[in-house]
Amino acid sequence: MGVQKKLALVAGAGAGLGQSLLARFEAGGFTPVGLGRTQPATTVGAFHTLDLADDRAVPDVISGIIAQHGPPSIVVHNTAELVIAPLTDTSLADYQRTWTSMVQTAVLLAQATLHPMVRSGGGTFIVSGATASLRGGAKFSAFASAKFALRGLTQSLAREYQPVGVHVCHAILDGIIDTPRSRELHSLDPAKMMKPEDIAEAYWQLAQQPKSTWTHELDLRPASEGF
Repeated sequence: MGVQKKLALVAGAGAGLGQSLLARFEAGGFTPVGLGRTQPATTVGAFHTLDLADDRAVPDVISGIIAQHGPPSIVVHNTAELVIAPLTDTSLADYQRTWTSMVQTAVLLAQATLHPMVRSGGGTFIVSGATASLRGGAKFSAFASAKFALRGLTQSLAREYQPVGVHVCHAILDGIIDTPRSRELHSLDPAKMMKPEDIAEAYWQLAQQPKSTWTHELDLRPASEGF
């Protein structure tokens, strides 16, 4: 009987970065499993369609995945909900939606995976952040407030779980990720955009760090990006 491959779980595994992460983890010898509201046209590994903010579905689905593949060694939280509007045009529902989509999903993912990771000897839990994790721009009040909360949550998880063997990292993605959709939305030279496969490689390297030199926060940006 062969040795069972370790599980890499990506929540928010849409086209672009999510699928690039799954492809990189598969290339590294892991069993890739994606989670998300909408399954991309092409997927790497298994994909489970669900609302990542559903407090009943998420624990059930993840427990089923763990029963099949064992506890994950790598978990990535990669969900996002972008609202760009002046304060007067940003409704309370917009704030609630961004928090639910980015923070509540991370809480549910952490609750379903971190204890199994600890019991199995540890692993890596990575959260995708953004420029708005550090500074709130005009018309980004809903998005930035949720991203700030997500960063704070990740810091708390790191301080609680790193001493028991789980590497918790917050990755700030300071730039536009190069996808067909982002090329339609932004008038930006693709050479100045972040390549999903390059971000995936950085995440892979985070998951390989020895315990004596764990990174908690990593910021990535194109060489042309001002900061």
